[in-house]
Formats: sequence, structure tokens, C-alpha cells
Amino acid sequence: MSSENAAEDAEPDRAGTPLEPEGPGPAVWDVVVVGAGPAGASAAYAAAVAGRRVLLLEKAELPRYKTCGGGIIGLSRDALPPGFELPLRDRVHAVTFSLNGRLSRTRRSRRMLFGLVDRPEFDHALVRSAERAGAVVRTGVTVSRVEQHGPGVPDRRTVAVVLSGEEQPVLTRAVVGADGSASRIGAHVGVKLDQVDLGLEVEIPVPESVAEDWAGRVLVDWGPLPGSYGWVFPKGDTLTVGVISARGEGAATRRYLDDFVARLGLSGFTPSISSGHLTRCRTDDSPLSRGRVLVCGDAAGLLEPCTREGISYALRSGRLAGEWAVRVAEAHDAVDARRQALNYAFAVKAGLGVEMGVGRRLFTALARRPGLLHAALTGFRPAWNAFTRITRGTTSMAEIVRTHPVARRALDTVDRQTAGSRTG
Repeated sequence: MSSENAAEDAEPDRAGTPLEPEGPGPAVWDVVVVGAGPAGASAAYAAAVAGRRVLLLEKAELPRYKTCGGGIIGLSRDALPPGFELPLRDRVHAVTFSLNGRLSRTRRSRRMLFGLVDRPEFDHALVRSAERAGAVVRTGVTVSRVEQHGPGVPDRRTVAVVLSGEEQPVLTRAVVGADGSASRIGAHVGVKLDQVDLGLEVEIPVPESVAEDWAGRVLVDWGPLPGSYGWVFPKGDTLTVGVISARGEGAATRRYLDDFVARLGLSGFTPSISSGHLTRCRTDDSPLSRGRVLVCGDAAGLLEPCTREGISYALRSGRLAGEWAVRVAEAHDAVDARRQALNYAFAVKAGLGVEMGVGRRLFTALARRPGLLHAALTGFRPAWNAFTRITRGTTSMAEIVRTHPVARRALDTVDRQTAGSRTG
């Protein structure tokens, strides 16, 4: 028996680790996932529950902080592993909208709109779900590159995952890149990015009297910079306060955050964490795979362009990536592997890609006419009803535009105005 076949026939032990085969050569994993955020954990879970040998690699020690508001909308809840218990810190029933601090109005709902989580706790729980499904997790390791050809790759069915500081690469039949918006796996695939934004965020511990005022209510403020907005998300005795705007406006974005915090009366409290993060949206024609390597979540530039909401996109694309990585791992030649990778790309584009297309159009509307969006959400009941249905996960913006003529005509008008401004 050849060493390659021996590696394929090696049986996993009870922890899911592939045993070393008899004879020369290392064990080969079915799927290696790089990055243990929501996308990576979802991919690892999906591949592990299919009975495959899965290794999940993460450069940080878990749990680790992530700059994110932590809003869990209905689409995110629906994409979680069966039986997963959300570690909610608050349940949102009210939203206060303001236009750069003015024209503030609060809309309320009897039913929960969405939940709020602490990302370190949430992400760690997702990783534990993947572990219980059989995935093996290694933290504190950095992937420097992947190789699909060369002396470190024993055959055309194998990918070598090279780890910094380690002589021997990890060998696998398929790789899922979920290593964030500055992804090295995304660079290998050739991901192309379009919209890049800077998010700034502070975690502010507050006394009980302040926390009670925010319980069950979030604030969304349409900001002074084109396409910008700020948010306040309550999580028990801590408020997550942040703003986001286009990259290249760093100083103005910082001023917006400082003014926002002061306006809220929170500048007297010392933040426990202050952080920043770049969000990146893919171009329509950006690749999602290369050979036996797939990308998902932030690594693929998959997020909602208007709100920059990424958790639901990470969970859904991660699950798809894990399912299709299993098929890529089973492919016996490059043609079949390519076919499975293209099927993954089609599944992503048919769902998330359509949603992103509508999100780009909505982002244009926000950038050009934030007052119009504010007026619609605060004074036009169908717009508020659409917002509640989206946050609960009973519909999507793409579905609303497809089925509601008023919404479709409104975005068509924005498209025409934008096209006119470019040619005028």
C-alpha cells in the first residue's frame, strides 16, 4: 500500500485526530479550516458532522476580543448549529434612530427584534460546538501560506498548510480560509475587494442606573460622513459604542466617535476596550476558491454593504464552505475539485451575493440621502415593518425589493440619480 493510500485509510481516534498511518508520510486531514471566528467555526462544524477529519487552526488563544457590535439577527440564529444556546446579554425590543444627533425617535416592538452577544463568549461557544462534532482545534498557531504545488505537496489531491515556526506543514485534502478581513488565504485565492470601511468601537462599563436606561434598546445614528452611522448596543453593565465610515477618513471617523460618546453623556466613563477594524466587501467577480482552497466570511469579503453586518454572512457562508469542502476533499482529480468549488461559489452568489447587491444599492441611498432613510424608518410604518421582519429573519432586503414595488421603485430612483451624478 502506498503512503498516500495509507494516509487516506487512516481511521480517526476518539478525539477526531487522524492516526499516523503505517510506513512513511504524515497523516492527511480531510479539511483544514483557518480561523476560528463564526465563519471558521461554522465550516469546521459542518465538515465534522459529515464525519470528516477536521482541523481548526486559530492564531489567537480563545476566547479573544473582536471589534463587533455583537447583534444577532434572525438569519444568524437560523444558521447556528442545532441545539446551540445563544449566550445573549440582552434582547432588543426598541430602536432609537437619530440623524447625527438630531430628530431622535424610538420605535418599539412587542416581539424581540434581535439579540446581543459578547463576541468572545459567542465565538468560543461556536468553537466548542465544532469540537463536540469532532473537529480538532489548535490555537496559538499562525498560517503563513498554503501550497498546492511544489516539493512540500506529495500529490495533486493534497494541500500543504505551512505554519510559522514549524518545519512540517499540515497536509489536507481541502482548505477553508476564514482568517478575517486581512486574510492570507484570501490573498492566495485572489479575493478582490470593493468597499473598505473603518469601524471604531469602545466598550464602556456603566453604573446600574445608566445600564437600566439602555436595557432592551439600541441606538442607530446616521452620521455626518457619507454612508456613516453610529450605534449603542447594551450588554448588561457595559455599553458597546461604535461608529463606521469609509477608510481614508480616519481622523473624521475618530471625531465622530468622540462627539458621539460626548453627546450621549458617556465621556465621563473610562472604556475598558478601545479598538478598530477594517471591513471589506468583495467585488461581484471576486473568486471564492482556487484549486482545493475555499474562502468564506470576512476572508471572502462577504458582509452586508450598508450596515456592514457580518455575523449572519459568516455563519451562512461558513456552513456552505464546510459542506462543499467535504466534496472537494472527496474529489479524485482537479476537474472534479474545480466542479465542486464552482458549485460552492454558485451557492454563495445565488443567496448572499444577491443580498449584497441590494445592500450596495441601499448603501448608495444612505450615503446620498441619510435623511430620507431616517424619515422612512421613523415615520413610514411599512419601512419600520420591513426593518423588523429583516432583523427577525422572516425576510431579507433582497426579498422585499423583489416583492414590493414601492421598495423597488425607491431603489431604482436612487440608481438613476447616482448614474446621473456620474455623467453630469
